[in-house]
Amino acid sequence: MADKPTVVLVHGFWGGAAHWGKVIVELRKRGYDKLNAVEVPLTSLADDAGRTREMLDSVEGPIVLVGHSYGGAVITEAGGHDKVQALVYVAAFAPDAGESPGGLSQARPPAAFSTIAEDDNGYLWVKQEDFRESFCQDLPEDEALVMAVTQKAPKASTFGDEITDPAWKSKPSWYQVSTQDRMIDPDNERQMAQRMQPREIVELDASHASLASQPAAICDLIDKAAQEVAGA
Repeated sequence: MADKPTVVLVHGFWGGAAHWGKVIVELRKRGYDKLNAVEVPLTSLADDAGRTREMLDSVEGPIVLVGHSYGGAVITEAGGHDKVQALVYVAAFAPDAGESPGGLSQARPPAAFSTIAEDDNGYLWVKQEDFRESFCQDLPEDEALVMAVTQKAPKASTFGDEITDPAWKSKPSWYQVSTQDRMIDPDNERQMAQRMQPREIVELDASHASLASQPAAICDLIDKAAQEVAGA
């Protein structure tokens, strides 16, 4: 595919930009030379969307904007940027206006809810001893250990931050559901995906960390969005 768009990747809670490592390598193999992964602070939706917009300002368009987990809320808030031509959600929150990740989770609490604990400074952590079974049960133990030890805790208050103008209402979208997700209930993912009326919904037999356990399938979905952008 000639003139491939820029792909910008946004991570979620309990991880950093490096969570996209396998997807980055696979996309480069497929000829995507313009790749960027945002390192968001996880301090508030406004902060995280603001950092993402700064990245979007700085890179060449058109852009396929991809979000994992809470990163889906970030791309929903920041995806109205003029350069963004497509949105890809990877086991992600896709809130509507006035909704928050926390509010969406209350309707269907995730299986791993009890493994999340708030510290004295207001940050949320997944207990290290439970991290693999909660977040990435389909990854090898060593990979899960690294994720657990290097996890990036969000401010608890970020869970309650609400979307203002959801980009998926004006931009074409694609959505991947993880059927074995323990951090976001799979039925919650399905409901969020279906109301978006995306171009495609893909279900994978994967944990919340589908970006790491099934990177080729995630890249297939990104490819489809990129092809549409290139065609446009």
